[in-house]
Amino acid sequence: MAAGRPTWQGHLRLSLVTCPVAMYTATDSRGDVHFNMLHKKTHNRIRMIPTDPDLGPIERADIVKGYEYEKGEYVVITQDEIDSVRLESTRTIDIERFVPASEIDRLYWDNPYFLVPDGKLAAEAYGVIREAMTKEGQVALGRVVMHQRERLLAIEPRDNGMVAWSLRTRREVRDAASYFDAIPEKKPDAAMIQIAQKIIEQKEGPFDPEQFNDRYEDALRALIKEKQKGKGRKVTAPEEPDDTNVVDLMEALRNSLGKAPAKAAAKKAPAKAAPARKKAG
Repeated sequence: MAAGRPTWQGHLRLSLVTCPVAMYTATDSRGDVHFNMLHKKTHNRIRMIPTDPDLGPIERADIVKGYEYEKGEYVVITQDEIDSVRLESTRTIDIERFVPASEIDRLYWDNPYFLVPDGKLAAEAYGVIREAMTKEGQVALGRVVMHQRERLLAIEPRDNGMVAWSLRTRREVRDAASYFDAIPEKKPDAAMIQIAQKIIEQKEGPFDPEQFNDRYEDALRALIKEKQKGKGRKVTAPEEPDDTNVVDLMEALRNSLGKAPAKAAAKKAPAKAAPARKKAG
């Protein structure tokens, strides 16, 4: 059973085949440590009260939505007017095209959602679409309206379900050339590259997300625990690493090669490991 409320509910449609589906956020980026704002003397929690510059504190029921089209000039839009602007993608994900996942640049992949059949009667049509996509090795492109925006989705099979990735628009992805053009085109020394390659080989290993926990949040939890005990703690920022000088770059590479750990042994994958998502670099 899916946990929590769905982010979106509607229908998935492939030509004349339609089934009810629901989307659930596949990730949780909130973290475990949350701070509240308190008054520094009373330690009372601060309340955020909506305030009008002329009227002072106001009720939330008196707040409306406005779009600023010029500095200080707004056009007011009611919720009924917003609801009237309904696209078909507000309630239906209509699959428009199938493409290899490798054709979608990784800069465009955004947030993942679990896309599941909504009700027992939806399972058969859902399964047909999923299995056909699996056999063809393609991802489906469709559109959906979420949070007052129409987003392009890339839908891919995963295990016995499907994952829908929201894709960024072309306007959201910045032009890499404006950042990379200033990088000198001079090729690095071949011997240095070879040493760097050996360092990379020594550090190769399988990806295990359990090994990459949030060390900063762990440190915050430890700090909070000490404060709860009344010990207190002074936090000292670690020293910044020195930049590598061009003069000693070769020496730094050679020293790194000697300190690199032994190549990690590949772990045996579990029987039902989730397939890796293919994307273009």
